[in-house]
Amino acid sequence: MSDIIQLLPDSVANQIAAGEVVQRPASAVKELLENAIDAGANKIQLIVKDAGKALIQVIDNGSGMSVTDARMCFERHATSKVRKAEDLFAIRTMGFRGEAMASIAAIAQVEMKTRKHDEEIGTIIEIEGSVFVKQEPVASSPGTSICIKNLFYNTPARRNFLKSNPAEMRHIIDEFQRVSLAHPAIAFTLHHDGVEIYRLPSAILKQRIIHLFGNNYNERLIPVEEDTSIINLKGYIGKPEFAKKTRGEQFFFVNNRFIKDAYLNHALNRAYEELLADDHFPLYVLFIDIDPANIDVNVHPTKTEIKYLDEKSIYAILHSAVKRSLGRFNISPTIDFDQETGFSAMITHKAPEEIVPPSISFNPDFNPFAADRPSEARDAAFASFPKSYGGGAGKMSPSTKNWGSLYEIANHEPTEQAALELGDEETEHQFSPVQKQLMQLHNRYIISQIKSGLMLIDQQAAHERILYERFTLHLEDRKGASQQSLFPQTVTLSPNDFELAKSLLEDIKSLGFEVREFGKNTLVIEGIPVDLGGSNINETQLFEHLIEGFKNSQQELKLDRRDALARSMARNSAIKSGMVLGQEEMNTLIEQLFACKSPNFSISGKPVVQTIGLTELDKKFDR
Repeated sequence: MSDIIQLLPDSVANQIAAGEVVQRPASAVKELLENAIDAGANKIQLIVKDAGKALIQVIDNGSGMSVTDARMCFERHATSKVRKAEDLFAIRTMGFRGEAMASIAAIAQVEMKTRKHDEEIGTIIEIEGSVFVKQEPVASSPGTSICIKNLFYNTPARRNFLKSNPAEMRHIIDEFQRVSLAHPAIAFTLHHDGVEIYRLPSAILKQRIIHLFGNNYNERLIPVEEDTSIINLKGYIGKPEFAKKTRGEQFFFVNNRFIKDAYLNHALNRAYEELLADDHFPLYVLFIDIDPANIDVNVHPTKTEIKYLDEKSIYAILHSAVKRSLGRFNISPTIDFDQETGFSAMITHKAPEEIVPPSISFNPDFNPFAADRPSEARDAAFASFPKSYGGGAGKMSPSTKNWGSLYEIANHEPTEQAALELGDEETEHQFSPVQKQLMQLHNRYIISQIKSGLMLIDQQAAHERILYERFTLHLEDRKGASQQSLFPQTVTLSPNDFELAKSLLEDIKSLGFEVREFGKNTLVIEGIPVDLGGSNINETQLFEHLIEGFKNSQQELKLDRRDALARSMARNSAIKSGMVLGQEEMNTLIEQLFACKSPNFSISGKPVVQTIGLTELDKKFDR
């Protein structure tokens, strides 16, 4: 029987390795940027076309390569950083396996120009699918310039799995941000399709964070610094009030290498306990410097996971350092035995302000059961509450009865104000369109009398359900009505969010927004959905929350794009718990809720309506 096991050709082996090393254009960007950093460059340019599918070019002013090294860098397992196995536990560079360039060259058309600073002539190499096409001398600047053209050109199945250009560009921006954050002393630029996305001068870490994410981050940052015999920790964390519902701006670096570590992330989240809501995540950019002998970086193909020799101690140091920084800047309670922070305002050189004792004012004639007592809060609610949830409900009939007092409600016999028919399991809740007197409990729940007892409705969840089904319909038929803004508003997003917004622009317009691009990372909002026209809404804030909510919905629930967009819009546009509603608003809300396809459950899957029967009430009063 003939032998059947054979060695793979190098070209095939490289293509297989490429599937592990180069998953998308962003993977190639990461490898090239890290190679430029390892070469000692202090100025790096990244040029991208067609979201990296057509071109990825990295130009650096690093050390450059000799003729032999230029050829050897494309061989598998060829590296300048590892000579023996023990070197794996003393690595402080980014790349070390020697697979990146060989893998990239196996699935793309590569052109590299390189020249050492002490040489007059450089070298140019061209490779297509692991095949060397050309190598010859060339005049070039000191350093290295690498062009990767037509990524996955010879593996069309892999190319078909790539996402849209905006989606792939967001991944490239993510990698660019991680690398540039880790090396603030290096100047970086990023161009996409001829447009400059970033120009980052050499700076300190805080300035680099502000350059990447925006000037408004200057007030959001809290410094963290801790030196111990195990690790040195430094960086910045975000103030709790600026936390977001997505994990996007969270960065851990170990020896300047970006890592993902759920264990360390848990330590940081514990430090924010009782300062953040459960669904909010703080900003952090933290650097851990540790002896390479105490970690193993060679445990994951993308090198984003690390094993630690003493991870429990690192956990404790990180948690206590973040907690202390939050306390030091009066974010969380702290005890200072030298000075109580509560008296810090009084210990000044200026004359202290006069301390005014608190006073209590009350109306001795106040009667909570008076039928005609005025309510400024209720009038304000009428002004701010949307007069229409988008139409379609018809005109409302006048209220059949104006209750004078709670006593009158309690003693009133049930009438034909039919609200809920409790039939068999196949029968949905049917709500009578007859308008009736309703009550609001703690400005959070609506109470309605029904034949069998009473019904409680969560006003926020109900409105979210109404808007979600309406926005879903708009996205399907592309007919969301818009109301022109008197004064168009501009909204400036981060480059990542701007790419996301561009990919969603058509769907956003279907909801009723009128939005157009306006310069670098900026959009102009010229109209908003008519469903929101009656409420005093900050268009800029609404749009930012829409993008943030979309990212959260896709990240947590893995929803399709349109469904995630409808959910985000509904959550950010709905009335909130604590808002005072009038009789007309409550009746409109209930009528439109029971006109929905799924009125009984919120968009989070929680109950919207609860009923309490007379039998249950009688038991509570021992009747």
